[in-house]
Amino acid sequence: MDTTQRTDQQRSADRRRRELLEAADRVVLRDGPQASMNAIAAEAGITKPILYRHFGDKGGLYAALAKRHTDALLASLRAALDAPADRRERVESTLDTYLAAIEARPQVYRFLMHPAEGSTGGDQGFDVGKHSAPLLRRMGEELAQVIEERVDLGPESQQLARVWGHGIVGMMHAAGDWWLGERPCSRAELVRSLADLLWGRLAAAGDRVGGPGF
Repeated sequence: MDTTQRTDQQRSADRRRRELLEAADRVVLRDGPQASMNAIAAEAGITKPILYRHFGDKGGLYAALAKRHTDALLASLRAALDAPADRRERVESTLDTYLAAIEARPQVYRFLMHPAEGSTGGDQGFDVGKHSAPLLRRMGEELAQVIEERVDLGPESQQLARVWGHGIVGMMHAAGDWWLGERPCSRAELVRSLADLLWGRLAAAGDRVGGPGF
């Protein structure tokens, strides 16, 4: 098999995988954590064994969907951090970007963060810690990198940036989960309150010399 044929086959496989993920997304938007492999296969117009061939099992499909949505969310968060505004406005914009994302697609959020809710019938539910913890870990490391390259936190800058990155993500996740379920205040009020909580040391820290600034 020559290189051109292998490349064409890979492109075809990648395209088919994207189509299956889009079908899965439509089912998740409709069913949330109750989304089943049977429903996703039906939406894609294929049999469940073909779906297994592409993703292995429901865990493999979950991981692919999680990467797809986490990539998009991280791109949005970075855009908010890079916006031409003062530091406080960018902090609030970043918090609002996260909350707006989970508010806009609550079924997707619940599928990713509360998959055990979907443990019904023949489809086995997810271990929530096993599957959602890596998403939060990845977001924490990404935010830590942003903080380290932009903010001067002194001699322990790398370690402190990781503490802040994971701490901020944990705060956003816990507060956002509570807010999405109870709606005790407006999104704007929650953003201001969380920004107030973060603002003390962040307001006092200078930009890292040679960095892109924050």
